[in-house]
Order: sequence, then C-alpha cells, then structure tokens
Amino acid sequence: MKKKLYLSRTNKKMAGVAGGIGEYFDVDPTFVRLALIFLALITAIFPLVIAYIIASLIIPKREEVGGNSEPLDFGGGYNQPTK
Repeated sequence: MKKKLYLSRTNKKMAGVAGGIGEYFDVDPTFVRLALIFLALITAIFPLVIAYIIASLIIPKREEVGGNSEPLDFGGGYNQPTK
C-alpha cells in the first residue's frame, strides 16, 4: 500500500498540516511543529505562513471510514463516563 499525505484529524492544532507531516514520516508531530517554528523565525515568518496556508488548502483531508463521524477513543482516559 502506498503512503499518502493527509491533513491529520487527531494531531492538529490549527489545520493539521504538521500533524499530517508527522504521521506521514512517522515522527512525533511536536518535533515537526518545533521545526516549523524554527523555520518561521529564520525566514521572517511570512514565507512559512504563506506555505502553511497553501499546504492546508492543497493537502487532502483523510476520508472517513465507515461513515462514523465520532472521534476514535484509544482508551486515553479523556472520554471516560463519570459515575
């Protein structure tokens, strides 16, 4: 199966670009975000902001499997019912 780059639905802070890149390269998205911040500071912020906006418009969203729009629960304890 061929890997494809998608916007992340679970690891996103803004549009999911950094999360999608992290998932594609199997890297923690936090490192990708730190690299993007570093590049933004080096390039005077504006070029990277434009590139981020273009990437968020070009990179496709991952299609839902099964038509269920509810988020997946991986047992992290955040969605536990209260008693």
